[in-house]
Amino acid sequence: MKNYNLDSRFEDFAASVVVLFKMPPISFAADYLAKQLIRSACSSALNFGEFEGAGSDKDRANKLRITLKELRESLRNFNIQVKAGLIDVNNVTAIRNENDELIRIVVTLIKKYS
Repeated sequence: MKNYNLDSRFEDFAASVVVLFKMPPISFAADYLAKQLIRSACSSALNFGEFEGAGSDKDRANKLRITLKELRESLRNFNIQVKAGLIDVNNVTAIRNENDELIRIVVTLIKKYS
């Protein structure tokens, strides 16, 4: 299997979300969405790691689909928080762009293994 060297991008994406919420949010909604965003961003990185260790193309495709699901959840969460005024769009533009790029990469990989 070819090594895609995307590990660090996924890890950096997840870490940037964790850093974004180092201070606890001040409202119930902000806290709820922040925790869910941290979970989905970290899950995408962890599931991508599982993809790299998968034993078959079918298993790889399955891990990539889970990774994609978590990335899409992360992007939706960012959008909700920006629209609700819970986070400033200027503070998350780079992270959201990376989220979108990772989605595009994973979609391309899924096409290869499906």
